[in-house]
Amino acid sequence: MDSENAEEYFAFLSSRRRQILQAIDEAARRAGRDAKEIELLAVSKTVDVDAVALAWKAGYRAFGENRPQELVRKLDGVAAHPEMAGVRFDMIGHLQTNKVKEVVGNVTLIHSISSMHLAEAVSKRSVMKGVVSDVLVEVNILGEQSKSGFSPEEARQSIEAMAALPGMRIRGLMNMAPAADPDAARRSFSGLRELRDELATRSGLSLDVLSCGMSDDFPIAIEEGSTIVRLGRTVFDPNYAPVTR
Repeated sequence: MDSENAEEYFAFLSSRRRQILQAIDEAARRAGRDAKEIELLAVSKTVDVDAVALAWKAGYRAFGENRPQELVRKLDGVAAHPEMAGVRFDMIGHLQTNKVKEVVGNVTLIHSISSMHLAEAVSKRSVMKGVVSDVLVEVNILGEQSKSGFSPEEARQSIEAMAALPGMRIRGLMNMAPAADPDAARRSFSGLRELRDELATRSGLSLDVLSCGMSDDFPIAIEEGSTIVRLGRTVFDPNYAPVTR
């Protein structure tokens, strides 16, 4: 990216960030919440390291990747930007057990523990590396065939066994809502919150993190209790119309 294009893109990122933060604040106020409770994760899976560095300059501090190999590429690239010391990367996408080694120890939070088999693989690798991995349990609240994750009943049956695994700390739940259906999205997000409350009571875990809400539906997610919104297109794509309600 040449200097002229970089300057223009930085101006866009800064302006769009202000719009997003305003939308987060308005959604939080509608729900009687404090916007400071909500973390903004910039999903950087479709952009290069230069764009991530400009996003950092614009004020973003946490990024999400959905492929382990791209995560590794981003981490290698960011190493050339000493000004980004302390940058946070999360793994938000589907994670295969044979890719766990590229993720454990390299991210702040794994959002997508979608099976007991995967939980066991993360636990084993974490113990091997001498780290404790913070994770979220992915739940397919509405039972969509196209989405991975525990069913609500599977989550109820597995939460205590997962919590007992060494090297892993369950921080909360994550889900993805149906696309282009605000009513279904709200049911998905409210269902996740209600399941979280039930599992917290059942297990004694705090489960204080709810990762839900993306570019098309994050205000609804915030109204229903989300604590992390995962925003990609609205952050990085100038052609994407930002959500304001």
